Amino acid sequence: MTITLTEAAAYEVKDMMEKNGMPDGYLKISVKGGGCTGLSYGMSAEEAPGENDEILTFYGVKVLVDQTDAPILKGTVVDFKQSLMGGGFAIDNPNAIASCGCGSSFRTREVAGTPENC
Repeated sequence: MTITLTEAAAYEVKDMMEKNGMPDGYLKISVKGGGCTGLSYGMSAEEAPGENDEILTFYGVKVLVDQTDAPILKGTVVDFKQSLMGGGFAIDNPNAIASCGCGSSFRTREVAGTPENC
């Protein structure tokens, strides 16, 4: 399996999708070039899968991962954590060998991406 969405993350995604009028939508998790370290994560709501998307289901949430991004995301766990300062998604990618100080970008041993000045 490419990624795992925890129950807490699935609950949050379901809530967000319903509030945005997309109860039957998909959560797309992607990787793009950029950030201080070279790669950054993307999460978006989609109405339908793309041609190259793998479809996974966690706790009733349909998740899309493009087959191009799958090797970079293999083994990744997406969680939602709540704290006194609010909540947010936490992404734990075992393939990331370096990340920037703010934690919003990363690189893997095989893919360095395209770093930008931060």
